[in-house]
Amino acid sequence: MERRKVDILCVQDTRWKGSKAHSIGAGFKLFYYGVDSKRNGVGVVLKEEFVRNVLEVKRVSDRVMSLKLEIEGVMLNVVSGYAPQVGCELEEKERFWSELDEVMESIPTGERVVIGADFNGHIGEGNTGDEEVMGKFGVKERNLEGQMVVDFAKRMDMGVVNTYFQKREEHRVTYKSGGRRTQVDYILCRRGNLKEISDCKVVVGESVARQHRMVVCRMTLMVCKTKRSKIEKKTKWWKLKKEECCEEFRQKLRQALGGQVVLPDDWETTAEVIRETGRKVLGVSSGRRKEDKETWWWNEEVQDSIQRKRLAKKKWDMDRTEENRQEYKELQRRVKREVSKAKQKAYDELYTRLDNREGEKDLYRLARQRDRDGKDVQQVRVIKDRDGRVLTSEESVQRRWKEYFEELMNEENEREKK
Repeated sequence: MERRKVDILCVQDTRWKGSKAHSIGAGFKLFYYGVDSKRNGVGVVLKEEFVRNVLEVKRVSDRVMSLKLEIEGVMLNVVSGYAPQVGCELEEKERFWSELDEVMESIPTGERVVIGADFNGHIGEGNTGDEEVMGKFGVKERNLEGQMVVDFAKRMDMGVVNTYFQKREEHRVTYKSGGRRTQVDYILCRRGNLKEISDCKVVVGESVARQHRMVVCRMTLMVCKTKRSKIEKKTKWWKLKKEECCEEFRQKLRQALGGQVVLPDDWETTAEVIRETGRKVLGVSSGRRKEDKETWWWNEEVQDSIQRKRLAKKKWDMDRTEENRQEYKELQRRVKREVSKAKQKAYDELYTRLDNREGEKDLYRLARQRDRDGKDVQQVRVIKDRDGRVLTSEESVQRRWKEYFEELMNEENEREKK
């Protein structure tokens, strides 16, 4: 994902047992569901910048799961599906399509939907009679399972994205085993949002799986620009934990109060003096949005290398010479080496501290971090209706609050009824 610049990845046939979410390194987080370690299983992997955008995770079965994200005011639903193979019983196939139908019906029509699934069916080449849901660029002939995919697309007014882009057969074949070359993995989206997709193809040459190949599409969400709320600059009161900062603050505060030991009776004036002294002595935050980066192990060497790399990047941006480019690339490599050394050193020191009583705080910090990483939703920012569906429009949220307060304030409780 990092090499191919993929932000969201749907995975199938994972065979991972459990219903969890956890970080898998390099800033990516995995949400998955499976009931058997020998068959089925689905999951969705998100890039770090989208993890906080997750509003809801629905694990329907070990063949269907979905995530709801909010990206710049746009609701995007990502569905990962794994259809039964050709030889499976008809009942199992019908159950899969019924589950997928239920997921689609629970999503409001105004929200974006992208389905990344291994449908185990061939929709075939050509689109005669099915022009409204697919293009002409499939592979070979359609079978019964492929017809189920087309019928589903018609029911839900969706388009099969793979088939709209004319590519060499090598970039359309998603499954290759021995002499078999076919197309069973598809990306679907609402027909009204097809204009947001600029490209879709099969990535050749990645050893992600032995037989399946990764299908990628480039989607640009059309969002309404909203004015960003300005983040308030805050005083860095946490610096008072340091003894030298605390002592300096006391001295400056006494001077500001005219050397008085006892605080004046006028609290408003006193509070303003305290706040002003705090701003001068401790400083204030920049007001910019904080990025979630793991920097607790940074040392002076790392910070110095990063600063030099930033200066080299500015120099290269101003003067695009080969010499400046090489300098920037060399500093990039040096930063990676310094980061690797600092991280290893910090973890060695951490493991040493964990063996004694002083490491108790570090142990609790690691436990809290692990617990936080394992949660689907990092920050609750949604309201749900009576049936547990996420409400996205302002009007529906207001109606739900009205219902809630009417019940809270007007209905009799059980004790009063008796």
